[in-house]
Amino acid sequence: MNRAPATAKLNLALVVGPGRDDGRHEVATVLQRIDLADRVRVEPANALHIDGFPEDTIVREALERLAEAARAEPRWEARIWKNIPVASGLGGGSSDAATALRLANATLPEPLPAELLHELAAKLGADVPFFLSTGPQLGTGTGTRLIPLDLPQDYWVVLLLPHDTRKFSTSEVYEAFDRRAAADGFDERLAQFERALGEIQRPRDLAALPPNDLASSPHAETMRALGAFRADVSGAGPTVYGLFLHRDPAVAAERELRGLGRTWVTVPTWYG
Repeated sequence: MNRAPATAKLNLALVVGPGRDDGRHEVATVLQRIDLADRVRVEPANALHIDGFPEDTIVREALERLAEAARAEPRWEARIWKNIPVASGLGGGSSDAATALRLANATLPEPLPAELLHELAAKLGADVPFFLSTGPQLGTGTGTRLIPLDLPQDYWVVLLLPHDTRKFSTSEVYEAFDRRAAADGFDERLAQFERALGEIQRPRDLAALPPNDLASSPHAETMRALGAFRADVSGAGPTVYGLFLHRDPAVAAERELRGLGRTWVTVPTWYG
């Protein structure tokens, strides 16, 4: 198969610590795929060519790194169909890169083993290795060390990409985090996160996870007022998500939120 969905993700929690020597930050995050996806096709070609999304850099870099690791020429044509908003906190670019890596690797005479593919993905970005996995994952370290989680999947997700919010780059969001010394108290927040994570059995238990350390939004309170049992910002933002136990309240909330920005109703998913 040369074509596959590249799903979006939510950070159902994101606890951020101090900066590391490598310029990244310590994090602990719960990563969950959702059923909103780009599509990516990769086929062998005479040279490397990316089509469908002129702003892409990460898929090209992924395929160049794969070719280098395989000691081959980067001879693929990749086509990207975008549905996930760019720079939204939903991981679209990372998912595209991971999907392209997986598809291109399958075309090699001797595909790289999963461990090496994970290493390549980690060099591309903190979220990329997650999209090579299945099911929800606990991300620690820089977010690239993954542990599978057994979390409930029977809830509905409403997404809001607000009109009134500037889309800051991830690096800008982390710089702002450092300026306000927000890493203080990381150990306490991490302990709270671990306690809450260990007690999750039902969807409602996700509400006990601590809020996103990197970004917040008043629209999360709006989501809760509309019936969400948990609402927060995903990743570095600006997308706000709300989790609902039942479809009808989720659909009603999405209708109410349409005037504030782009909206979606979706569900968790296990695979890409």
